[in-house]
Formats: sequence, C-alpha cells, structure tokens
Amino acid sequence: MATAVATDSYAELKARTKAAGQQQVLEDWDALTPEEQAALASEVKDLDFGFIRSALTASLASAGAAGEGAKPVAGVVQLGAGGATDEERRGWRDLGLRLVAEGKVAVLLLAGGQGTRLGSKLPKGCYDIGLPSHKSLFQLQAERLLALQRLAAQAGGGQGKALQWFIMTSPFTHADTVAHFEAGGYFGLDKAQVTFFQQGFLPCMTEEGQIIMETSSKVAKAPDGNGGLYRALHVSGALAAMQAAGVEALDVYCVDNSLARLGDPEFVGCCYARGTQVGARVLAKAHPEEKVGVFAATPEGRLQVLEYSELDPAKASSIDPATGQLYFNWSNICMHYFSIDWLAATVKALSGPGAAYHIARKAIPSKGGSKTPGVKLEMFIFDPFATADKTTLFEVAREDHFGPVKNAPGSDTDSPDTARALLLAQGARWAAAAGAKVAQDSAGLEVPALVSYAGEGLEGLVGGLEVAAPGPWLLGADGRLDA
Repeated sequence: MATAVATDSYAELKARTKAAGQQQVLEDWDALTPEEQAALASEVKDLDFGFIRSALTASLASAGAAGEGAKPVAGVVQLGAGGATDEERRGWRDLGLRLVAEGKVAVLLLAGGQGTRLGSKLPKGCYDIGLPSHKSLFQLQAERLLALQRLAAQAGGGQGKALQWFIMTSPFTHADTVAHFEAGGYFGLDKAQVTFFQQGFLPCMTEEGQIIMETSSKVAKAPDGNGGLYRALHVSGALAAMQAAGVEALDVYCVDNSLARLGDPEFVGCCYARGTQVGARVLAKAHPEEKVGVFAATPEGRLQVLEYSELDPAKASSIDPATGQLYFNWSNICMHYFSIDWLAATVKALSGPGAAYHIARKAIPSKGGSKTPGVKLEMFIFDPFATADKTTLFEVAREDHFGPVKNAPGSDTDSPDTARALLLAQGARWAAAAGAKVAQDSAGLEVPALVSYAGEGLEGLVGGLEVAAPGPWLLGADGRLDA
C-alpha cells in the first residue's frame, strides 16, 4: 500500500507547480486517495517545467517551415554502374570490421514500438514473422550482431572487443523487452554488452501551455517520438557510457526492419573514412507516388528529410533529365550513422531550452471523460540532421536491407508475410551464389546469421546442395536442410 505524501513534500510540489503556472495539476489533490496522491507526486517530480515550456514555445515558433525551398540532394554514394568500385567497397568493409573489433563502433536499436497492428500485445521485437526457425525479430538481430562481432574478430586475427548494443525501449515495451532477452539467455550475447534505456514522454498541453490532466491523478502524456533518442541518451547516461567505452561511431536502426544488417561494416567504414557526422543508408524510390520520406537539401544545402506529405506532388514525380532519376529519389529507411562527437553536441543542444518539436493538434482525453483541444510534441530522429557539416547518403539494395514489418498478417505490403518472403528469398540467393541448386518454385531458404552474416562463407557448406520445392527450408550449421 502506498504511503501518504508528507506535508512538506506536498508543499514543495505545490510551490513548484505554482511557480510554473501549472496549479491545475494539483487542484483535485484533496479528493485523491493516498495511492493516487503518491502516483501524482511521482509524476510531478519528474516534470521539467522549464524545459516543457521552452519546448512548446520553440515548437510553435518553428511550425510549418519544413520543405520550403527544398532542393534535391547530391553526392549519394551509389553502388551500381558508375558508382563505388569493388576495391573501394572492400576497403570500406575491411575498415568497418577493424573499427568493430577495436570497439570504436556501437549499435543502437529503436525498439519503442508495440505490436498492436500485428495483433500482438508484446513489443514488435518479440514478434515471430513465421520463419522456419520461429525466431523473434529480437533474436534475429541479436544473432546478426554476434555474427558481425565474430567476423570482426576473425579479421583482427582472432582478437576483438564485444560489440556494444544499446536498445531504446519505451515505458510501453521496456519490461517485456528485458524479459524476452532474459528468457532467451540474451541469445548468445554477453549480458554486459546489452544496455537498455527508455525514451521519454512529454505532457500534452493546451496551446497556451497548460498541462492537461488525463484524470485527477494522472498527467496526460505522449511519447516524444524517435527523436526523443537524443534527450534519452543524456537522461539515461547511455551517451556517457558510449564515450567512456571509446566509441567513435554509432549505427542506428529500427526494430521492425527484418532485414536490418546492423553494424554493416561497408556502410560504417565508408562513413568513417569520409569523416561523416551524419550518414544514412538510402533506397531509390520504388515509384514516384511511394509514400516514404525522402532526403533533400535545404536552401542552404543542408541535409533534411521530408515526409511525403510535405513534398509537392509535382516535385515528387519530376525527373532529372541528366540522370533519368527522380529529383527527390532517395528514400529514408531510418538506418543512420552518427559520429559520437556530433551526437554529443546534438544531445546537449536538444536536452536544454529551445529544443523544437513537431506540433500535433489533437483532442486529448482528459479528466471527467471529456476531451480537451491540445497539442502533442514529437521529434523525429532526422530533425537535427541539418546541423551536420559532413554527411553521407549510401545506397543499399532494397532486397538485402529493407524488410519492414508494420501491417497485419495477410497484408500485401510491409507485413510479416512480405518480410518472411524477403528473408527466404535472400537466403536462396545467397545459397545459389555459393553453388547450391535452388528449385525455381522453392519457397526459399532461411540462412541463420550464425551461419552467415551477409552471404559469406557458404561455398563449402552448400556447394551442390539441392534446395527443392516447396519448402521453405532452414539451413543448419552442418549444411543440412530442415523444413
């Protein structure tokens, strides 16, 4: 049973809320039970009234500026004809592996999303997309990290540091995520190399800055977006831990990308070699109307991301006659590289007064069962990209790097079914390239990351192997197939 809030503690809370002009937060205090008073006191103690007020002011002042005067980006590192040479790519990969082995690279996973749209009450990362192995997204990614760590150690003559994995959860997903890792024995990783931390919430407010109460004892709050990463890195101490460990570069990706090649040494090596502060893996748009965010340049030539709704339809479909590509051709798939120095400066700037968020005007559920016109503040991870002086956009193959899991099973786009098909097709391509005989009508092959991180080392395992229909099949470490 909760202990009643001490009189002096309540007096302090009352003084803080009054000084901030937020007396309404405590106006029903006397009608609350001791348990409700304790819960509300805990929430109020965590509120940074000065930051909240300055964030709303800055956000209202900057609203509506996105996309004005946007220009196409230039200098994308392309991998097709006329792009990066095989020699350059090998050099980048070798450098990336060396950086991993030396502990200069860490990986960060954005894992705050719930699996509600998938029909699951658990976090997205716990979801089984139906592969023959029935591994969750978390396990698939943990094993890729372990595979990369081993490759880096082999490239370093058998020596290499543990690759640090930082996982940003949310209050909705944190407990279930940690429990999933513990139940799976951290999927072969050392528990010490995995750090969990939580993104934050911001209170919902009226446009005048008054905090809205969901109930008499609960503040109305909303997640602060994946751009909440920056403030969360500071509040949690995760950034300080990276700096103390000697990390120089961070590879960031989202949990719902089933094909995410986390820590991709070719991409990391390219960005590091170029002195990149902010990098991103990009895809060519599938078609002009594809509803994806695109990279663009500000009028000053700085990097930005525009949501499809922010780009004029005529501009979105315009073709550059010099290249035959769309002017705004490069899709954002939320796979980023940050130098730690740039990240530290950005975290400092976005953790203090003046941080600007996107404004979402909503009818906020509030006490008494009513709804109050209000605003939610949300930041996107790409919002501060324009502050970077050195940026790199790096083209990757869609079929090898992007398998989103967003929609319900049975959907024909971005669903567990489409993601599963992509993974099985990728494994079949890898096996065929290594000498296997894959039937054209086979449903595909799952190649576990612990067998191959990116298709390497399969020749001696699958040469001459027959992958028959219908499948799908699971490739074992001994080269045997299981249905």
